[in-house]
Amino acid sequence: MKVIWDGRVREPFIVRDVLALTPELAYTTVMTTLNRLADKGLLRMTKMGSHQPHKYRANGGVKDFLADSGRAEVDRLVDLYGDAALAAFAARLDRLSPATREALKRLRSR
Repeated sequence: MKVIWDGRVREPFIVRDVLALTPELAYTTVMTTLNRLADKGLLRMTKMGSHQPHKYRANGGVKDFLADSGRAEVDRLVDLYGDAALAAFAARLDRLSPATREALKRLRSR
């Protein structure tokens, strides 16, 4: 994803575009990786005709990925530890600087 998020591959791209930047990898390795990233929602895949390669695009940037991952991890921790996890998060908020608290409020309103 770093290659894609850094803009080193032009969108939409195909497997060979990524392979050109990672020649040490096998074609099938890159293809499988791109398909798995699409399955996980990090890439959008467009299936072309039967004899044409699939085209891929990033489904958001690094910030989107981190926000989604953070939310999923918080959900996991709350499911696992319940109120204890929420109490730990609340205690952590008390230690944040005013600037960081303000940044969190902006993130929350997205």
